[in-house]
Amino acid sequence: MTHPAGDVEHLLRTEAPQVLGALVRRFGHFDIAEDAVQEALFAASRKWPTVGVPENPRSWLIRIGYRRMVDLLRSDQARRRREQETGMAELAMHEPTRQAGLPPQTDDSLTLLLLCCHPTLSPTSQVALTLRAVGGLTTAEIAHAHGTTENTMGTRISRAKQQLARAGARFTPPTEADRDSRLTAVTQVLYLIFNEGYTTSSGDELTRVDLTAEAIRLTRMLHATLPSDDPMTPEVTGLLALMLLTESRRPARTGGDGELVPLEEQDRTQWNPGLIREGTELIDSVWHRRETGPYQLQAAIAAVHAAAPSPEHTDWHQIAALYLWLERFTPTGPVRLGRVVAVAKAHGPARGLALLDDLNQHHRLDEDPLTRQRERAVRAHLLQLTGNTAAAAELYREAATLTDNQVEQRYLLNKAHNLD
Repeated sequence: MTHPAGDVEHLLRTEAPQVLGALVRRFGHFDIAEDAVQEALFAASRKWPTVGVPENPRSWLIRIGYRRMVDLLRSDQARRRREQETGMAELAMHEPTRQAGLPPQTDDSLTLLLLCCHPTLSPTSQVALTLRAVGGLTTAEIAHAHGTTENTMGTRISRAKQQLARAGARFTPPTEADRDSRLTAVTQVLYLIFNEGYTTSSGDELTRVDLTAEAIRLTRMLHATLPSDDPMTPEVTGLLALMLLTESRRPARTGGDGELVPLEEQDRTQWNPGLIREGTELIDSVWHRRETGPYQLQAAIAAVHAAAPSPEHTDWHQIAALYLWLERFTPTGPVRLGRVVAVAKAHGPARGLALLDDLNQHHRLDEDPLTRQRERAVRAHLLQLTGNTAAAAELYREAATLTDNQVEQRYLLNKAHNLD
């Protein structure tokens, strides 16, 4: 029985961390095992859509990866040392058809996420390695998401794996001492993956649905591994709620011509009610906890937007208060700009401009590479609302030059053109 390519792709991405975990447990050497898994996934992606998914897909993938692992070890100059260290390669060579599966109850996803988010790696390398090893994305897909070439991304991933080896990273659960800090790194990586998918940093599309879907899938997986009384559960729950509530608006973010539609102009009947309901229930389930973190606060802001039947019914006073609370946790430029918008909506554009001027004086949002583009766009919008259309048009054009996302560029240039 054949299966649609989309179903096969979902299955492969679900099984990827389990197959990698099986090979790393048996052989060690994360870098070589990861290469073997990618080849097994590639083989399955070509075969399964036409001949059908095997009865036990995980064992099939492990067996193919197992054989490829042996080939890689044989071809490596340090084969004998690796065989002695692992104690399993010789067995694999004599029994290439041996089933190398793990007990069904073993889930290595969290351990792999923690390994890929090792503190020795840069955030970019953590994201790339997570997408490759845990998400099952190809190097080409990851390169596309980062706006770079496949060769460049392949080199970056290879270096990241070498860094893990030099750091002595092992495929073992974290210690009590570093568990929370490692989980915090994992949530940051998943948040970055989602954000890059929701508004891509470059290219001719506003969003990358494959990245937002993968971030949600991995966050669901992380959420499922944590017990309800775990101290990290509220923030992971908040992160998942934030993603679902934000993703619920995606169908309305672009029009039929693919152009950007701002929040206040979106057709809210296109918002996904199932995602809104699930996200709201998730944030409500942890909001009563004594400690509230930044992901819960962002999810609460998204929930307020989702609850409003129209822009006029949005509780901007509550959103402004939540942003002020959020800024105390994460005093970053994007959060401060979010508060400016909320204050302007709640108290008028003049109040928003005054706050923006104050924040620029103390935090230089207009010079920070992370915020200068949006600072221009926000200021332009507020100036437009006060009637200063000439200055607004000039700032819209300047903001357009500061983004590589072509959908955003066209939107900002159109705003400027309509004010001329």
